[in-house]
Amino acid sequence: MKTKKAFTMLELMICVIISGIFVVLFFIQQRNIDAMKRDERRKTAINAMYYALEEGYYAQKGYYPERIESPETLPWIDPNLFTDTNGYNIWAKGVDCEYVYEPANCENGQCQEYVLRSRMEKEEEFVKNSRN
Repeated sequence: MKTKKAFTMLELMICVIISGIFVVLFFIQQRNIDAMKRDERRKTAINAMYYALEEGYYAQKGYYPERIESPETLPWIDPNLFTDTNGYNIWAKGVDCEYVYEPANCENGQCQEYVLRSRMEKEEEFVKNSRN
């Protein structure tokens, strides 16, 4: 009599469980990678604003703006960088934008320093202080 060779129910269950674990680990890792990409986008935006403020705005005017009110304030950078990952602009009022511009030592709309910051998902808050 010939015996049929096949997987037992236990072997099949073990394969399904192991496959399930790999799928769960894949999706967890994918979420981490996506969060790190969003953090890198935030850093790129803050760095672009920083260099536009320093090399563009301050170099031309000798002071910093009291507010970043529109892309025209810093025309040297891509306007899309002002929008955070939630779709809010740095100049939007009454929303919780991930980007914050905090001017200091201001008089008549002319500021002597500022702080740019962004909340991160996988890292500490990213902060850039005025150079001058």
